[in-house]
Amino acid sequence: MAEAQQLRVQEAIDSMVQGLERETIRKMQGIMFRCSAACCENPKASMQQVHQCIERCHTPLAQAQAVVTQELERFQDRLSRCTMYCNDKAKDSMDSGSKEQQVKVQLETCVTKCVDDHVHLIPSMTKKMKETLAAIAQ
Repeated sequence: MAEAQQLRVQEAIDSMVQGLERETIRKMQGIMFRCSAACCENPKASMQQVHQCIERCHTPLAQAQAVVTQELERFQDRLSRCTMYCNDKAKDSMDSGSKEQQVKVQLETCVTKCVDDHVHLIPSMTKKMKETLAAIAQ
């Protein structure tokens, strides 16, 4: 993928992840740490009970992080498939005798369309993740 296009995708994803972290994940981290601290403050609990309590406190955050990771992997897979299609199309054009410069322009146009299409998916992906994270935080 062309460097400029790759940078566009990276900046859009970084912005989304930072927003999710600031608005949702950070709050979940605070809740997890306060919950874990409360587990440790119970003088009557056994070591195993404290450990289980802390595990329960960590579960929502671990689930949230798994959701974000899974969605980002799915996004990356879709974008990769799109750019692989562009590469295959360019190779087919070269094999059929098209000029190299013409194929480069065709490839760049195709990759740019992939990036445009996928960057436009980010807001709906973000909305879906926020809804899922809100449900986990309950």
